[in-house]
Amino acid sequence: MNTTAVLLAQPERLHLAELQLTEPTAEDVVVDVHWSGISTGTERLLFTGRMPMFPGMGYPLVPGYESVGRVIAAGDASGHLVGQQVFVPGANCFGPLDGQPVRGLFGGSASRLVVPGRRVIPVDEALGETAVLLALAATAYHAVSGGGRIEHPKAPQLIVGHGVLGRLLARLNVAAGCRDTVVWETNPVRAAGAQGYTVLHPDADARRNYDVICDVSGDADLLDTLIARLAPGGEIILAGFYSQPLHFNFAPAFMREARLRAAAEWQRPDLLAVQALIANGLLTLDGLITHHAPFAQADTAYRTAFGDVACLKMVLDWTH
Repeated sequence: MNTTAVLLAQPERLHLAELQLTEPTAEDVVVDVHWSGISTGTERLLFTGRMPMFPGMGYPLVPGYESVGRVIAAGDASGHLVGQQVFVPGANCFGPLDGQPVRGLFGGSASRLVVPGRRVIPVDEALGETAVLLALAATAYHAVSGGGRIEHPKAPQLIVGHGVLGRLLARLNVAAGCRDTVVWETNPVRAAGAQGYTVLHPDADARRNYDVICDVSGDADLLDTLIARLAPGGEIILAGFYSQPLHFNFAPAFMREARLRAAAEWQRPDLLAVQALIANGLLTLDGLITHHAPFAQADTAYRTAFGDVACLKMVLDWTH
């Protein structure tokens, strides 16, 4: 089988390519992708070449970890049925191109995928294209819950950044009954859209006793500013993705006995938890997808997603 995939040949060079798919095993499913989201965090770093090195990194690569589609073939040991709509958090199923290996990092932006059944998760048909947001919702949930490693996690009172992840964090706070959540946003274009919380420019916020601050900005130079806003014993959750080393002055952190916690990648229980919140009407994904493009316009779509501040989430349509 072949697939049409978004291929990032090297930084700033993106095009569509016909790639061969690996042969599915009894534990795999074959998924025809309907929609895939473009991440303005990790995928932007891949696009610009600023992604820190880690296992699996290299070009050429197929990006994408926010895909939704339908199972068209299911192995006997896959645990899934043909016809299911599923969320696919990426794949690594591509053969070489012109003798060069193609990396699946994260491998979800393609018309068809071969994926181990244990990795895909059935999703409600009613979600439609908004199901691409489940990865970010699970990321937000993992950040505030501590992945089950924290006995009594506190909700962040201050969230830094009003992109999709920041909005989902704030919506989770509202779902949990928090009524005093503040979100910092410096760009007036992104300040609108609050649902049950307050969006402020940092200069308009006089508070300096936040117990928990969650940063999703990805700004490696922001720690001193955030530490100055902490209450004694306060915590900063690092939920963005940082391409540069983080740094801060020790004395202010020492005086506040500040705690720093890095939020890792979401896990399957996080995604199941946000699915339950959505099903019970406590969390909505509405209003977060702002831009669409047919997959044939992938290059323009990626550049819009990374360059247009009004673009919260760009979705590629693979249905035609």
